[in-house]
Amino acid sequence: MKPKLINSIDEMFSIRRQLKGKIGFVPTMGFLHEGHLSLLREAKKQTDIVIVSIFVNPTQFGVNEDLSNYPRNIERDIELLTNLEVDYIFFPTDAQMYPDGFKTWVNVDKITQVLCGRSRPTHFRGVTTIVAKLMNIIDPDLMFMGEKDFQQLVVLKQMVKDLNFRTKLVGCSIVREEDGLALSSRNKYLSIKERKKALCLNKSLLLAQKLFNEGFVSSNKIISQMTDLIESNEGIIDYIEVFNPETLEHIPELVSGSRIALAVIIENTRLIDNIQIV
Repeated sequence: MKPKLINSIDEMFSIRRQLKGKIGFVPTMGFLHEGHLSLLREAKKQTDIVIVSIFVNPTQFGVNEDLSNYPRNIERDIELLTNLEVDYIFFPTDAQMYPDGFKTWVNVDKITQVLCGRSRPTHFRGVTTIVAKLMNIIDPDLMFMGEKDFQQLVVLKQMVKDLNFRTKLVGCSIVREEDGLALSSRNKYLSIKERKKALCLNKSLLLAQKLFNEGFVSSNKIISQMTDLIESNEGIIDYIEVFNPETLEHIPELVSGSRIALAVIIENTRLIDNIQIV
């Protein structure tokens, strides 16, 4: 049985008022892959009713980013969601989410200005605003998000705490291809040759873990070796950062539990990845 497709906010409000049981929610921009599906499977395990949103949010794309080219395939998405027996798909239009005269934004301070926020200064304002709207419309008990976008997860947890949303965020592990490439809708942009180069992201993170296991702890020295590996694969580094996973603050020495994240441009495709040091 196909999930019920809902296009209007008013209809979503109406349906949500009638739902009983624990509600699980997975926000997406569509063009679903195994990473999204793993979140939905976890939602099905932990909740009674699963709602997924599909909305390519224009406000989290910066100038000259890939909004117009962002991959979309709603028919395929519906087929995948039908196979998973998801209950509802919220698929609003831009006009529904950002009507004429829209003037309200949600900003989380400081932790949005580091890592991806340095090169994408308006990105997280768009993320926090749309997720706040979706949470208000759907009012889920649990919201499931992947750790690949680790900064996003930390930012949204802060927003939920500060604004007293009752929804609990559940972070789920990164899903990778067999060769280690983190799943992303943007992987579609990569040619065969570029995809091979893109493996340098995960390889550099594994190198950091290996160096830590061998007794190296200096963040700068480890980042230097990661940089060499990435640049040897023609990757252009936006950032590589070693940080506290709760505050996102830089730490000069790796310790067990610290996190390393990076953003790298392969040809014209910006990719992100991260790892927890153990």
